[in-house]
Amino acid sequence: MRGSSTDAAHLATVPLLVLVASALWVAGGLASPYALGLVLVLTALERRVGGLRAAAVFLGGHVAATLATEIPVGLWVVAGRLPETSLHRLDYGISFGLLASVGALTALFRPLPRAAVLTGVSALLLLDLLAYEDPLSNWGHPLALLAGLAGGPVVRGWAHAREERRRREESRERTRRE
Repeated sequence: MRGSSTDAAHLATVPLLVLVASALWVAGGLASPYALGLVLVLTALERRVGGLRAAAVFLGGHVAATLATEIPVGLWVVAGRLPETSLHRLDYGISFGLLASVGALTALFRPLPRAAVLTGVSALLLLDLLAYEDPLSNWGHPLALLAGLAGGPVVRGWAHAREERRRREESRERTRRE
């Protein structure tokens, strides 16, 4: 597990390996709320945009939030504002990718359900920030959600294109049967 941590030290030496490997860890195991959320959210997203695109949203959010939280740590260590031990803080898990996927999926919702989901998720993230137990992760989570939301227009385009392809295929199939 330590070898796949996306701490600043690993990002400086083996960035691609740790960015992919750390995204595969499920903190709390397969019975955790994160695992259940991941299954529900990625399944819904995959149905709307396809498997590769859903994976791209997940990985893109994981990478964006990881870099947004870990690069400043490295810079603060270099500037002498943080101790060198900060470069080796254990950081792994699916939460950044999951939250990016939630943000992207809500782009496909109607306004009221979108607002309800974002309000609920934002309240949970705010509680984590106020608890201040893990500042990097606690700030990375809203950043990941924002990354997913920022990709919303692209995700809507993907979903629209996929739906259009499905309709054309159904139309061709009906024409072929007639």
